[in-house]
Amino acid sequence: MKDKNDVEVLIDGRKYTICGFESAEYLQQIASYINRKFIDFRKKEYYARMDLDLRNVLLAINIADDYYKANKKASEYRTENELKDKMVLDMKHEIIELQETITKQDAERKKLETSLEQAEKKNIELETRLKQKR
Repeated sequence: MKDKNDVEVLIDGRKYTICGFESAEYLQQIASYINRKFIDFRKKEYYARMDLDLRNVLLAINIADDYYKANKKASEYRTENELKDKMVLDMKHEIIELQETITKQDAERKKLETSLEQAEKKNIELETRLKQKR
């Protein structure tokens, strides 16, 4: 089992201790993400006029929006990967079928070459007999 990490982070200018089983680096990344969100909001003209509760709700809504968009994108990537995996599998089956066809055609070609050689020998034999009879 992983050890629990207590990490001090700075969020919106205030120090917090975040506890979790993730790495300290990961917990710092989470704090950095939240700080970037605060910075983005401070750039908005209306943000300064909002009360603290509304700011926090707005922050939560935007983080949830990011989460659902990332989740949707991940789902699209999974679907795309599944489709590509199916295409690769189909191509592998097609390659195997083509290799089998090539093997069969190669065997048939060898049989035909053997038949041709025998026919040519027979032809030479018959021509030789014909010349001898003349």
